[in-house]
Amino acid sequence: QVQLVESGGGLVQAGGSLGLSCAAISRSITPIELMGWYRQAPGKQRELVATADNTGTAHYADLVRGRFTISGDNAKNTVYLQMTSLKPEDTAVYLCTALVYGLNYWGQGTQVTVSS
Repeated sequence: QVQLVESGGGLVQAGGSLGLSCAAISRSITPIELMGWYRQAPGKQRELVATADNTGTAHYADLVRGRFTISGDNAKNTVYLQMTSLKPEDTAVYLCTALVYGLNYWGQGTQVTVSS
């Protein structure tokens, strides 16, 4: 069993920056294959933001590429998302995800609100 603990998020003005972090916690040694972030805005489907696998290879959604940066600390089983040049349309609940032994785990989500 893996628990994902998210932190960060909040309210920021358009053009501003925010950082998110997500730590994967488990009682046993956990080989994490991939961690990343999705987001879900009210009335919209959940969508990919960015992921990074255990080799450090990152993948970004077109809407955030060049503005968001995903990074990780394998020793801490933690993934970070640095968000810059935020837009009102980035407003959503951001959910952390981890792939472990082929199973997807999800955090509870953290709210990011960008005001215009």
